[in-house]
Amino acid sequence: MSLKVEKITSSLELGEGPHWDQRQQALFFVDILQGYIHKYELATKRHTKTKLDGRVGFIVPVDGTTDRFVVGLERTFAVVRWDGAEGSPATVVRELGTVDAEVSPPTRINDGKADPRGRIFAGTMGHEEPIGNIKPGQGSLYRVDGGGVSRLCGGIGVSNGLAWDLRRRAFYYTDTMELNIRRYDYDVDTGEISNPKHIFDVKKNNIDAFPDGMTIDTDGNLWVALFNGNSVIKIDPSTGKVLQKLDIPAKQVTSVTFGGPNYDILFVTSATLDYPGISLGATCGCTFMVTGLGVKGLPNDNFKLL
Repeated sequence: MSLKVEKITSSLELGEGPHWDQRQQALFFVDILQGYIHKYELATKRHTKTKLDGRVGFIVPVDGTTDRFVVGLERTFAVVRWDGAEGSPATVVRELGTVDAEVSPPTRINDGKADPRGRIFAGTMGHEEPIGNIKPGQGSLYRVDGGGVSRLCGGIGVSNGLAWDLRRRAFYYTDTMELNIRRYDYDVDTGEISNPKHIFDVKKNNIDAFPDGMTIDTDGNLWVALFNGNSVIKIDPSTGKVLQKLDIPAKQVTSVTFGGPNYDILFVTSATLDYPGISLGATCGCTFMVTGLGVKGLPNDNFKLL
């Protein structure tokens, strides 16, 4: 099969957080600034959405359900109920915890995923006003599980890009403002992370863009969205080498995940943020699917109420 990049949704302001749910054979994602959660059914091409009361940083289904999701809503982790229908109300049924209450001006949750045991890892980003002017070092990375919310590290500019590799006992994480990707030692039994080190420096690789969301394939390679870079790159985290560059018809590429029945489709989100001096095309902000890559990804884990 030849490589194909196909637009599957219309333009969003800040599309983010793609999550493939194998049970529903559907892609869930968010439009952060507009406060929408979205669902795209691959077989029917049906695209639905509903609005929440605030900016929504990510969406992850609750394991064993089809109508409950954990979301990052402003600075609160919450479980919402939504039947997936267009415009159908999404109701907060449980709050799991609020973070950064002491931080001023206020941060917001940005990007989150469930780890292989169903814990939520998600972080916050610095106050942004106007768009593109982000207060540095305000954010933190958090873990949400049966014991509540735990702060894992601070001093974060923009929390992004999370991925796990159980074979290498590794957790990969990106603070976009560092222009680098981190690797932590990861304990799957406890969810603890330790010994951070940088494994991929954007500037040293002559990339004029920001590392954003990312995912991992079955070979242990990372696929990294490049914001303001019109592309997704595949890197080997053990060597720091770029193995492949995938052109995307959108300037502000925000995140990626593998999905489809065989996990061989790469779904890509993007944005249309109005930054000075940035020229945006008609397909910017759209969600795309990429086929014919010849690789497979790992399943997205759902949140387990531990």
